[in-house]
Amino acid sequence: MPTYSPRIAVYPGTFDPMTNGHTDLVHRAAPLFEKLYVAIAESPGKGPAFPLAERIELARQAIGPLGNVEIVGFDSLLAEFVGVIGAGVILRGLRAVSDFEYEFQLASMNRHLIPRVETLFLTPAEQYSFISSSLVREIARLGGDISGFVHPAVQQALKTRWCAAP
Repeated sequence: MPTYSPRIAVYPGTFDPMTNGHTDLVHRAAPLFEKLYVAIAESPGKGPAFPLAERIELARQAIGPLGNVEIVGFDSLLAEFVGVIGAGVILRGLRAVSDFEYEFQLASMNRHLIPRVETLFLTPAEQYSFISSSLVREIARLGGDISGFVHPAVQQALKTRWCAAP
């Protein structure tokens, strides 16, 4: 049976792409835990714009060096991954009330699957509360300015991705 530590947290997501809202949550959550895993889900069913390896590299560039933060990919059920790393906390971001119903459903399912693991909700700083990866992708795809929403490396990757597309 896995051991779950309340001092180890996992922040899971597709992060396609990593936004300033995501990085804000990582920087604010990192001091709360001995170890914080930013766990990037492969999620082939979502048809991500970037392959997993590129999303991991972009996240590393966007987050920068934080001694207790590790950015990893995973392709399993989150409950299984949490057991492997021994996390006692799942970190989730809530931007608006509209996120709550979906996040509550996920938290309830995770509580059923891994009852000894808690879900912790954090809200991003107000200036990031409206940013979502899907909106950033759409703005980038249509040639809009996303410089205020993502790290410059992510901005360049999106520009390259959409400019290279037919």
